[in-house]
Amino acid sequence: MRSKHPHSDQFPFDWSTDAELERMIEARVAIRAEAAALRWRFRLILIESTLMAGLVLAAGFALHQPSALVLRGAATVGVACLVSGLLLIGLSGLSGHLAARYRHWRNQ
Repeated sequence: MRSKHPHSDQFPFDWSTDAELERMIEARVAIRAEAAALRWRFRLILIESTLMAGLVLAAGFALHQPSALVLRGAATVGVACLVSGLLLIGLSGLSGHLAARYRHWRNQ
């Protein structure tokens, strides 16, 4: 890697010499990345639920079904899709947490 020389008015700072500072920065970045990943999972589940409900609506109206039946079916599919997605997020988080605890217990 090329070494950049700082400007003469700039304070020279070497990030690679302080391991504690690097570890703190990496921990903060990991926390932010995990939070962003969780937000994206929720967004994807909401989009998926909306699309599934929209598909049921479109199919029901295209087949000339009664409006009440189509709306109830679309709501049921949308809610079921949302609940199953939230359940999957929760279970994947729980299994990751349990796997981390098992690895920690095993390495002791």
